[in-house]
Amino acid sequence: MYRFTDYYRNEVTLSFADHPFSQSPKHVWVICRYKHKWLLTRHKERGLEFPGGKVEENEAARDAAIREVKEETGGIVETVQYIGQYLVVGKSETIVKNVYFAEIGELAVQETYYETEGPCELTRIPRDVKHNKAYSFIMKDDVLTHAMAFIVNEALRNRL
Repeated sequence: MYRFTDYYRNEVTLSFADHPFSQSPKHVWVICRYKHKWLLTRHKERGLEFPGGKVEENEAARDAAIREVKEETGGIVETVQYIGQYLVVGKSETIVKNVYFAEIGELAVQETYYETEGPCELTRIPRDVKHNKAYSFIMKDDVLTHAMAFIVNEALRNRL
């Protein structure tokens, strides 16, 4: 379990255990790979970020993750895996968010990408993302750092 503060100085607790904070979280965040590149979206106000959003009423978090990827990038999810969950204790509310890792099979061109400008493919995520104005605040805390390390370690473990 990891504890740190986010971009807005909210207290964050991240765990890679099975749903340690809620069995039915109301938010999702999806780290995506497409053809050996990271697949992000460009939010119209916040900048570059991995897709994510709110879980709709009567929707499972996993289904919300798949829907959000499609809406924000046009990505058709081939595989999606729950990797962790984090709790953000903010000044006005507390949120619980599932983190997923998804492999994207194809990108569909769409008329709208909702609140985003669509897909953005990157060969690598820069080390200075915390200080890079092109990136959303969502990318600027240790959830990204720990989740990326978890994904790499899982990939290495599965190859052995």
